[in-house]
Amino acid sequence: MLAIVALLAFLLAPAWGSAPSKRQSSSRPILLEKSGGFVVGGRTISNPRSPSMTLSCDHGYMEYFIPWKPRTTSLVMWHSATTQAFQNRWDGGEGYKDIFLRRHYPVYLWDGPRVGRANWACDSYTYTPFYYDQANFAAWNFGPSYPNFWPGVQFPTEDEEAWHQATSSRYVEFDTTENIHMQSQAAAEAADSGKLGDSIVYIANSASGLRAQMTVVKSNTTNIKAIVAYEGYGCVFPATSNITAGAPFGPMIVPLEDFKKLARLTAIQFVWGDHRTESYPLLRQTRQAAQYINQYGGNADVFFLAKDGGLNGSTHSAFADMDNDRVADLMEGFLQKNGLTDYPDDEEDGAGNLDEKWRQWDSD
Repeated sequence: MLAIVALLAFLLAPAWGSAPSKRQSSSRPILLEKSGGFVVGGRTISNPRSPSMTLSCDHGYMEYFIPWKPRTTSLVMWHSATTQAFQNRWDGGEGYKDIFLRRHYPVYLWDGPRVGRANWACDSYTYTPFYYDQANFAAWNFGPSYPNFWPGVQFPTEDEEAWHQATSSRYVEFDTTENIHMQSQAAAEAADSGKLGDSIVYIANSASGLRAQMTVVKSNTTNIKAIVAYEGYGCVFPATSNITAGAPFGPMIVPLEDFKKLARLTAIQFVWGDHRTESYPLLRQTRQAAQYINQYGGNADVFFLAKDGGLNGSTHSAFADMDNDRVADLMEGFLQKNGLTDYPDDEEDGAGNLDEKWRQWDSD
């Protein structure tokens, strides 16, 4: 047994011993200390006809994956439509979750109240089928209209199963102001609980970008350090801005002192894919929000994957694109630039002498 362990340690050492290259990082195994999940937030209501009968509802659900020897920064991946977007690439290849687990980041997948695995609602609602598959083709930035893909788009255009997976893995969405407050309140409770650590970065997409900002506003701790919003729909503004609130994708208006919480984050990055011009209303909203955040001493910027990152063909969910490993490299560069890639006690690569670690593990 010891010989096998020693051999494994020898084979794995190049990927763990010192600061790894991106290629080494993508080939290293995923070693987890633990994984699991928990609910957070919500409330309990009583049956009007029989008060002793109750329902626990409107909570959120957090699934977690903690690597062996993790970094100190936790990545909370917050979807707009499905956690599947972070679990796999469009073609079923490796998704953001595993890419960053290989790089030793704790990863959390968040289902906000009333969606996915947190779908017990405290209020009744009626589900009506919406025939949006073709409309989503353009909304997800695959092309100008269904079924006309953009040339060079980072989607497997000849793979019919990939299109089927993209349209079938979605949850029911609740794009309302009420739901924004409900989801961000539950997320703030999760952030303040300490269960996610004290260095949290939200990786958001589409409508969850606005919810992540509102989570910062509602949080009562400094555990949240940054937001990376991929094509975030909607932003938060201070009441002093004379901007009119809108729905369902903002703007949302909050008191100035609450807005300043966004300016106190280490950094915020609004990321945009291809074919988004400065006339695009939601892009303009992120530019305006970044200006206000920076006006109050913050560190926010708008980042174009093509112009600023050298990546072409990016979709609405670049973290699921065919080049998502390169998208991940850019995001990790953002984390490194802002001091969010450290290990506890600044241990280099968090592993130390792997051969010795394996021997200790085997002898326990």
